[in-house]
Amino acid sequence: MWKGKIVIDFLKRKESNEQLQINSLSVINDDKQYQNVINIYKLALEEVVDNLTEVKQKYYDIFKDNLINNIVYRIKTPESIINKMKKKGYDLNYENLFTKINDIAGVRVVCPLKDNIYTLIRIIEKLPGIKVIKRKDYITKPKKSGYSGYHLIIEKVVVVNNRELAIKIEIQLRTMAMDFWSTNEHSLKYKTKKKLSKSDSRRLTLYAKVLNYIDNKIAKIYSKQLPHNQLC
Repeated sequence: MWKGKIVIDFLKRKESNEQLQINSLSVINDDKQYQNVINIYKLALEEVVDNLTEVKQKYYDIFKDNLINNIVYRIKTPESIINKMKKKGYDLNYENLFTKINDIAGVRVVCPLKDNIYTLIRIIEKLPGIKVIKRKDYITKPKKSGYSGYHLIIEKVVVVNNRELAIKIEIQLRTMAMDFWSTNEHSLKYKTKKKLSKSDSRRLTLYAKVLNYIDNKIAKIYSKQLPHNQLC
């Protein structure tokens, strides 16, 4: 199976260390090799989204209830990819892009309840063509900021030109309460001109704990109304 170390060969590059040459974003946007790379990521991402959409529908067909509330997905912008590589101190070449950057393609899955998240993880682990290679559980151990969620890095096998390629994709799983907090916290920190005060940052952390408490209480009530195997 093809890995990042031979990506340059696959893309017919002459030198495995050839730079991305992206001092200007317009250069990378016009780079056919870069577009080929991104198209491979898009193919893998679309297949993963299709897999998750099918899981959502099948679960509803069986239990008449939602395992997944909604699915959103994205490919990182060239600027975001390059900034991350520079921040990590990586040379700007395709080998590092493939082997060291795990979230070029990302999926966010929002579930009604925490139990749904762990059920979905077990389903994802069994999906054909998908291998979980890394996980971070911020549900049992939230970040200091208050952020909660469960992150998976998977390899999704896709077929391009009759060759199997293993492409890394990040899947973030959250409850609706977690997503509400995270979306607003991100907007407040990164999409407003004024820097968030320390007191407001502390309030956001407190509100995350409050929402987590409410999340757990609602889940407890909900579990009484459903068959045990539906949540587990």
